[in-house]
Amino acid sequence: MTDLILFNKPFQVLSQFSKEGDKATLADFISLPDVYPAGRLDFDSEGLMLLTSNGALQHLIASPQFKMPKTYWAQVEGIPSDYALSQLEAGIELKDGVTLPAKVKRIFPDNIHERIPAVRFRQSIPTSWIELQIHEGKNRQVRRMTAAVGYPTLRLIRVAIGPYSIEHNNVSVGEWKKEPISSELTQQVNLFEQRKSKKTSTSFDRRRHSSQARKKPIRKNDQEIFDGKRVARKTNKTVSR
Repeated sequence: MTDLILFNKPFQVLSQFSKEGDKATLADFISLPDVYPAGRLDFDSEGLMLLTSNGALQHLIASPQFKMPKTYWAQVEGIPSDYALSQLEAGIELKDGVTLPAKVKRIFPDNIHERIPAVRFRQSIPTSWIELQIHEGKNRQVRRMTAAVGYPTLRLIRVAIGPYSIEHNNVSVGEWKKEPISSELTQQVNLFEQRKSKKTSTSFDRRRHSSQARKKPIRKNDQEIFDGKRVARKTNKTVSR
């Protein structure tokens, strides 16, 4: 099976290959043919993206039904209270529904690269970092979650998707590398393709059975109704002379 492409997306890069005005895109960093992003990452967010040429694998990673965990580091305005963290863990009510329970903790990273352009801070308000692991993909979900508990996100970095991480896999900002697909993902892809094949076969059989049923004549007296038309029925009667 094709390898996965791990890409550490910089700030203000579109998670697509097609151009949109003068904004930077994946094409400015990745020159491989026939690979596509499995999911998106906001223009103003940074960090890990996965790309692949395998359609089933792309669908699984991007699908919220697969629920591959995504881990983020969020630099927020202020120092979140224990109560705020517990709210994030339990689930936050947003306009598009309540978020699923998340894993949340304070972190104190000392090896994060400087962002270009730098984050604008308010000198009177301190900032801090928290790590959130979620299983969903609502639009700008992490930013909306932290804002809902009173601590707006200033900078957001996705550090991991499932077993893949920009730290453990050593992917620097703006760089990409190939990694083998994990055994778990391989099993999931095989299962997905088997189900898809079975579903397609079942759907075809149903259509064929339905078509045959429509063509079967309905007999009434000495006539047949065939495809909605009444025709004389053939008989084997012999004529006496």
